[in-house]
Amino acid sequence: MQVLRPQSWHEALAARSELPGATPVAGGTDVMVAMKLRHFRPEVLLDLSRVSGSERYRIGPDSVHCGPRVCHTTVAERLHRQLPGLALAAGSVGSRQVRNRGTIGGSLGTASPAGDLHPMLLAAGADVELSSVRGSRWVPADGFYRDGGGTVLGADELITAVRVPLAAGPQRFQKIGRRQGLVKSLCSFALTLDRGQRRVRAAVGAYGAAPVRVRAAERLIEESRVLYGAGTLPATLVAEFGRLAATATTPVGEGADAGYRRRAVAVLAARNLTQAWDMFLAEGHDGHHRDGQRQDP
Repeated sequence: MQVLRPQSWHEALAARSELPGATPVAGGTDVMVAMKLRHFRPEVLLDLSRVSGSERYRIGPDSVHCGPRVCHTTVAERLHRQLPGLALAAGSVGSRQVRNRGTIGGSLGTASPAGDLHPMLLAAGADVELSSVRGSRWVPADGFYRDGGGTVLGADELITAVRVPLAAGPQRFQKIGRRQGLVKSLCSFALTLDRGQRRVRAAVGAYGAAPVRVRAAERLIEESRVLYGAGTLPATLVAEFGRLAATATTPVGEGADAGYRRRAVAVLAARNLTQAWDMFLAEGHDGHHRDGQRQDP
């Protein structure tokens, strides 16, 4: 097996163009496990761990720009104020050792349906930069995942950056698994509330063939105009939100397993909506706490 170790994006993209069949690897938490289990054995590995600057992030006025090798631990511990939802998702990934090695770009590239970051990237409105020797393009997370699984990443492209908007309101992420941190999620749910726009974005993961926005559930909340109010969410609205989230796509599995996943997503959706709403009320509709002090995102 041949291993290529480019030192720069110029070298990495040139290698990707010349050998489109090469398997990119950053943290290796997915690729190395698959190789150890003999699920596949690539002829060429494109090791991106030495590409200069790919592990850095930059906080801008409206978003956080992450290199593809920004690891889960960095997101969870250093970006929890700017990206609270993504920090929750990153902090739920595997063990400490996995979070130290696993990267945001690697997670996107593998695009495992059970990946914890995917629904939160959808709910947060992230964009992914795909680059090749032909140039670069930004793809919204909404358009990055294919409905039947996989991504729109071209054979000669690499993920070179991820841009995530700063939180504009409460953000929530929760998942269900047989044993926390040690196995893949059975289902997960992510939700964001935008205080200024009075909008909600939500997505499910580890549920269907690909992570997916629950648009009907989003429209339900926005069209109800509860985001302009200040009272308790009607129980019927919360229940319907959960039902619509659970029917946004077909759950993986058959029989009892599919039924369990459907019920679990409905519960997660209702729970996350209620918790985000409580945070929304506590902060005030203009993003201020009741004592009038502005809170950092």
